[in-house]
Amino acid sequence: MAERKHTHGLRVSTAGEWQIIDIGDMEIWDGADLSLLRDSLVVLIKREKHPAIGIDMRTVKYVPSGFFGMLYDWYEAGVGIRLVGPQERVMKMLWFKQFFRFVEDDIYELDDRNVAIPVASEEEEEEQMEWRLLDCSTLRTSL
Repeated sequence: MAERKHTHGLRVSTAGEWQIIDIGDMEIWDGADLSLLRDSLVVLIKREKHPAIGIDMRTVKYVPSGFFGMLYDWYEAGVGIRLVGPQERVMKMLWFKQFFRFVEDDIYELDDRNVAIPVASEEEEEEQMEWRLLDCSTLRTSL
């Protein structure tokens, strides 16, 4: 993994033990933004030895698919991970719902200790199976 010498203009502030990264006013992050964030995390965590990182998400509406995986890798390595001010769209993402818990004042922390896996009731499963069977039979007759 390439390591940049600094955080390339990203704003980093301190809140207690937490280093908060602000990528700016971008609503949509792409792969390049994710790469910049990843490289900045390497500097803050590995070089500067900060054990707790927050990411300011106040303006972000879309994130690349690798965003959560990257955060989870750092979490598994023992780094505290927080998201500050996530937008409603981000909060509706499955990974957010399952792995982030509310801390305080619009701050959410990555925590996999109490992950709830949704399980369909027997009635819901039957309805889904009936729908799938109906859908399959419709496909067969139309071919």
